[in-house]
Amino acid sequence: MTILRAEILGYCMGVRRAVEAAELACAENVNKKVYTLGPLIHNNSALKALEKMGVGVLSADASDLPADASDCVVIIRAHGVPPVIMKKLENSRCKVINATCPRVLSSQKRAADFGKKGYTVLLAGDKNHGEVVGISGCARASGAECTVIENHEEAANLNPLPEQAILLSQTTISSAEYENIANVLKEKIPNLKVANTICPATQERQKALVELCRNVDGVLIIGGKNSANTKRLLRTAQELCPNAALIETADEIPADFFRLKRVGLSAGASTPDFVIDAVEEALNEGCIN
Repeated sequence: MTILRAEILGYCMGVRRAVEAAELACAENVNKKVYTLGPLIHNNSALKALEKMGVGVLSADASDLPADASDCVVIIRAHGVPPVIMKKLENSRCKVINATCPRVLSSQKRAADFGKKGYTVLLAGDKNHGEVVGISGCARASGAECTVIENHEEAANLNPLPEQAILLSQTTISSAEYENIANVLKEKIPNLKVANTICPATQERQKALVELCRNVDGVLIIGGKNSANTKRLLRTAQELCPNAALIETADEIPADFFRLKRVGLSAGASTPDFVIDAVEEALNEGCIN
């Protein structure tokens, strides 16, 4: 069996930065309780590794944080948080480590800046995603109206229409879907400003996967089943390859893949290196046996 990895796969810059921040927080705060605000990333294997290091998980709204949390360290995940949550953390007296992805921070600032100028903020993405909650919270804290639009159908039904608006996106949205949403809104709002806030890492993984699919008999997408960018990788693989599967760990490799001659590996932006390595090792061992 030949195993090929996509040229770009696994941790993105923002996720790696957040995980390293959590590891460093454990090392530097041995006498304090270390928490993340919500699950740090969408990968069970990575979360279990952090749990073994002593990292606990609070609810995303910090509702279970003690009123006096001076003996706690709280890490804000790459998705970021709205200002109201940041204020709550500050009032609790906990030590805050802000691991918000720089690209998400940029979107938060842009939403707030345009909100202060009187723009309505339109945000393309998943209403329930932590990043979207944080960006929309920044817009509303600036006094702006903010509407989250999940797809081009919702864009077509937008009403009432704002006189001036800025369109931003979740950093991991599909570029094709964002373009569809933008095109629909441009027809309805002549003065609409459209910002490109999609993270290049998302597009780079998709491009690398497309190239990989040309050279293999099957593709394994490695990552959390609740990770949006991982599920998008799977959909692309299913369109381009006769054999495609999403797995979280090496134990989930479908039996059929051990009979293929050329297997490709890709992984979502929240998938740690050690999980990818374990899948490749299992394929090699299964082939030998």
